[in-house]
Amino acid sequence: MTWVAAVARLRARREPGVLVTVATVRGHAPRRAGAKLVVGQTETWGSIGGGNIEAVAIDRARELNGTADAEPELMEFALNDKVTGRHGVQCCGGAVTVLLEPLPVVQAVAVFGVGHVGLELARILARHNLDLHLIDTRPDILTDERLSVLADAVAQIHVHHTPLLPEEVLTELAPGTHVLIMTHDHAEDAALCDAALRTAGLGSIGLIGSAAKWARFRQRLAAEGGHDAATIDRIKTPIGMAGITGKEPATIAVSVAADLLRAFEHDRHRAVPSAVGAAPFAPVAGSA
Repeated sequence: MTWVAAVARLRARREPGVLVTVATVRGHAPRRAGAKLVVGQTETWGSIGGGNIEAVAIDRARELNGTADAEPELMEFALNDKVTGRHGVQCCGGAVTVLLEPLPVVQAVAVFGVGHVGLELARILARHNLDLHLIDTRPDILTDERLSVLADAVAQIHVHHTPLLPEEVLTELAPGTHVLIMTHDHAEDAALCDAALRTAGLGSIGLIGSAAKWARFRQRLAAEGGHDAATIDRIKTPIGMAGITGKEPATIAVSVAADLLRAFEHDRHRAVPSAVGAAPFAPVAGSA
């Protein structure tokens, strides 16, 4: 497997890793500058030459995998018989500098309902390095023409057209995915809220809507869904940042995106992001 494919695999698994690269070589060394090794939590792909260099680099990479906000760093190795390494002696005669670059878990967001607000939100989120899932039951919403505004996206966009049961997408989402429920249909919103509360491993769950809408939903989730109050409280509504009260779709989208980025920061400060109990959205702006 190439190092590019290995990095892609880690991203798909939502697993942190470290990209290890031979940065410089002086004299004789097992590999040339540019050789790469990818270190996951339990697996490695590629090689920077084996022996003490590689073993020490893997040890350090695994330490970085368990460190919040890890930064890139350099390691230097002298390859001669006068230097005893942690994992033995390498006496090629040269010197090697290795660059370790942490590969944090990429955030994931699922937007259920890509109407006026949902599309504006997608335009903002698409400018960030994340996995963005767009889900809608209406055939005219997820057309290539309508989503062409996302053509220059940095995010990896996954489009789900689900005419019947959009809640089935919840089981396909990676652990820790933040969920936003903002469809055109309150009955669909209610079904998604119930399904989201029954889906293990999700990040935060946000629902767009008024206080009256949420009062009806709370009652239904308790009476018909059988959810207790603590479980229902996992859903935060309204969504957005305090003080941003405009009703225009773009304004609501900015507010929701800003609050979501705050949740990302909460996740980022964890060594290994937790799938359950991620930072909630602040209960402010947004209407439906």
